[in-house]
Amino acid sequence: MAEPAYTVASDSETTGEEKSSSAFPEIAIGIDIGTSQCSVAVWNGSQVELLKNTRNQKLMRSYVTFKDDIPSGGVSYQLSHEHEMLSGAVIFNMKRLIGRVDTDPVVHSSKSLPFLVQTLDIGVRPFIAALVNNVWRSTTPEEVLAIFLVELRVMAESQLKRPIRNVVLSIPVSFSRFQLTRIERACAMAGLHVLRLMPEPTAVALLYAQQQQQMIHDNMGSGSEKIALIFNMGAGYCDAAVTATAGGVSQIKALAGIATGGEDFLQNMMRHLLPNFDNLFSSRGINEIKSMGLLRVATQDAIHKLSFEESVQLDVDLGNGLRICKQVSREEFEGVNQKIFETCESLIIQCLHDAKVEADDLTDVIVVGGCSHIPKIKNLVKSVCKRELYKGMNPLEAAVCGTALEGAVASGISDPFGNLDLLTIQATPLGIGIRATGNSFVPIIPRNTTMPARKELVFTTVNDNQTEVLIIVHEGETEKADENHLLGYFKISGIPPAPKGVPEINVCMDINASNVLRVLAGVIMPGSQQPVVPVMEVRMPTVDDGHGWCAEALHRAYGSTLDLMTVQKK
Repeated sequence: MAEPAYTVASDSETTGEEKSSSAFPEIAIGIDIGTSQCSVAVWNGSQVELLKNTRNQKLMRSYVTFKDDIPSGGVSYQLSHEHEMLSGAVIFNMKRLIGRVDTDPVVHSSKSLPFLVQTLDIGVRPFIAALVNNVWRSTTPEEVLAIFLVELRVMAESQLKRPIRNVVLSIPVSFSRFQLTRIERACAMAGLHVLRLMPEPTAVALLYAQQQQQMIHDNMGSGSEKIALIFNMGAGYCDAAVTATAGGVSQIKALAGIATGGEDFLQNMMRHLLPNFDNLFSSRGINEIKSMGLLRVATQDAIHKLSFEESVQLDVDLGNGLRICKQVSREEFEGVNQKIFETCESLIIQCLHDAKVEADDLTDVIVVGGCSHIPKIKNLVKSVCKRELYKGMNPLEAAVCGTALEGAVASGISDPFGNLDLLTIQATPLGIGIRATGNSFVPIIPRNTTMPARKELVFTTVNDNQTEVLIIVHEGETEKADENHLLGYFKISGIPPAPKGVPEINVCMDINASNVLRVLAGVIMPGSQQPVVPVMEVRMPTVDDGHGWCAEALHRAYGSTLDLMTVQKK
């Protein structure tokens, strides 16, 4: 296509270009912000080193408490007891809430958390508040995450004895591009510049590639390609990936992810133990929030014990005469969460299918994340993949080690022993396309397309003498456009009047090596080699707060008069 005549950019225009063109004098740190735990690592010149906080911990709880004038996170502040979380002043699970709107089922499930989550169900950011001196203090997931990141930054600077600016973060596969912008914004609030946002199984794949490369060096061999399935399940998300690794190069052949994790196991068990849970806690008052917290702590402790014991005794006094005293077995836990296990199995099968890989083709099967210790998860993955699990990495540290390796590679650090001669060829986790006639979603860049990528598709007008078209960009996998993530929209005007189907609207999507998405569109009339209107280039996403009311208003006002249809290939 012709060079664009002008550009329209989103509010995050400062990110992305810096990623690919700036010089980075120091090694970037890697951060794995988990839903329940987090960790920080850095390449120390010879290997990956996990940083420790003042309590000598490598893994830190992901929470921020607002009980004092100055909020404190789980990095520098330690809850004296688990029950401090019942006060309503502690906010956690921000990774599950960030970048989501109040109609999202994940947000509604978060109403069982022991702090205030309220929704208007109109497609805007949910209201989140912590109880500070008996007064609710509103905040946002971005603010909570930024406070936490500040503490991580201070911890890293103290240990490394140098300023920290550049980071590589791990993210869930299922994160939309809007959620990625929220993560970048939280980092910016904490004074951090994001070099890369790596899907968690991609970070694990990079660590696996380094291990295989090291094994080849130690054995003085050439090494052959190895196909590995990576299954990652933490408290908030479940991801799968198939990677082909050879000579330090890891190509992601397929990615799949859902917003399901240990939090869902926990909530299912809470409702199983207390069937009238939602009715009892519908008012979300201070006493109800404390009772929810008591039940949460007891249930979480029981689930952890069931990973090593066949049954546990649960005894918890929720107050107001409500007490639960029950023997819970591992079989009962697995039965209550049967649908989640089935979903995990389907995710693995889908990932293998998308990668065009059979279970017999796999060299290794890697299971990581906080839920990797659940016996049913291990057995499920082994059953589907017909193979024993890889034991070469710590399941709780694998993702952060991968981000630290990427931090060193992206910072331009060289290693004389070749330990950083690594490359990960990433893939798009979600399809990206536009809305066409009848609310249909037409992918232009399909899921699992190798990045960087540039693809285009030709559309045409639906009506005679149509002079304008509305380009509405979505990201997702469902056939209906409005059921996918809205990334943005723009209108093209000045199309010469012509019968429907005559003008050719060429829509091109470009994802660069830094995962920046740009959408270009131009109109060409038959017999002409040049666009009749300037080619527009728009960087996505352009919508804010997760909703596109203006796009919907335009569509309602004009109906199908601005619609497009796909031109079938002859």
